[in-house]
Amino acid sequence: MTADLAILYAEHLVVLQTRTAVALERAGLDHLVVPSGTLHYQAFDDRDYPYAVNPQFKAWLPLTRNPGSWLVFTPGSRPKVIYLQPHDYWHVVPEAPGGAWVEHFDVVVIRTAEEALSYLPADRARCAILGEAQSALADVVPNNPPAVVRYLDYHRAFKTPYEIEMMRIATQSGVRGHRAAEAAFRAGASEFDIHFAYCIAARQDALDLPYNNIVALNTHGAVLHYMLLDRAPPGHIRSFLIDAGASHAGYACDITRTYSYDPGDEFQSLIDAVDTAQRAMCTQVRAGMDYRQLHLDAHLALASVLKDFGVLKVSPESAVATGVSGTFFPHGIGHGIGLQVHEVAGFAASDTGGTLPKPEGHPYLRLTRELQPGMVVTIEPGIYFIDMLLEELRKGEHASAVDWPRVDALRPFGGIRIEDDVVCTHADPQNLTREGFAALG
Repeated sequence: MTADLAILYAEHLVVLQTRTAVALERAGLDHLVVPSGTLHYQAFDDRDYPYAVNPQFKAWLPLTRNPGSWLVFTPGSRPKVIYLQPHDYWHVVPEAPGGAWVEHFDVVVIRTAEEALSYLPADRARCAILGEAQSALADVVPNNPPAVVRYLDYHRAFKTPYEIEMMRIATQSGVRGHRAAEAAFRAGASEFDIHFAYCIAARQDALDLPYNNIVALNTHGAVLHYMLLDRAPPGHIRSFLIDAGASHAGYACDITRTYSYDPGDEFQSLIDAVDTAQRAMCTQVRAGMDYRQLHLDAHLALASVLKDFGVLKVSPESAVATGVSGTFFPHGIGHGIGLQVHEVAGFAASDTGGTLPKPEGHPYLRLTRELQPGMVVTIEPGIYFIDMLLEELRKGEHASAVDWPRVDALRPFGGIRIEDDVVCTHADPQNLTREGFAALG
């Protein structure tokens, strides 16, 4: 961690301690206790699932592979880390605590999970213990007090400068992977081989990636979460959609790009039109913007693209009003991102509770809050040719709104999605993704 990052990290911890003090006071509690999480084992087997650190833990510490550890914070005192470093010759043992984070914590190294009990607050009833049930240790059982969780989750939407820098670094890895994946696609590689080209360039494997890569050729691009990875390329390669991210110190980036194999064909022109519309949507990430309105505006913009390319026979306004646009754009415009790819509290009305509803007829939107400085969101419009949804439209009362021969001509290409991670500021938005691609050249 550079000197500048170390300063940003120290400032980040001050923000977390301030937030936590308020959350504990609201709940009438004295201590925050956060387990890092433990390993899950498969039923009827001795194989463990990939370890995933508790997000409440990695919010404080850049430690993502330390199961069995604990964070303790009591307002007015230095935070404590109970660091499990077991005696073990079967597995790789975490290195001794080190790095810029250490100077900000009282660190206790333990050799067995049970040793943590003597270093946790004695009065368990005065603790907010945030974690999953299986992290329980004797009488230290996660209770996840709603008042504490609501407050911390709500304010987690507002990223500190340190967190934004972590996401910027993650983006650098993701962009390298995307460039390598495009090159592999152009060389005629299979989905499986493109995926590995991505991982090699990003220097991350399945345990590091924030989500499973979506690597889709041709019609597979019409499956929103396609993850099968064919081992052989199709006989006729037409298009490529890749939705793949990367991680750094517990923070994620989330990037999607779409390409036509023939850069001069009509599908590439359609991709370019969606890209132009997406860039305009990114400029709407401004303080005071209702994210729900941004989503509705995206429907109108994409319907305009479909109208321009002859897919729609009705006006963009009519396509949106009748729900026809939802056949081609069936998901939300995006979501919050940070410690989790789909960041928490997307529907929170306030830090005390309540829910902000989704627009009627748009059930898959993941964020309904008003944008404010510090929020980081994805902007990911898409146009897809999904057989199931198209057949429903063809059989319905609005079938005449579509030029079906045009749809049939585009169906073999699957779909288009363009996704950037964008920071809301006090002025112009900051597009981490576009900056990352520009920096790579």
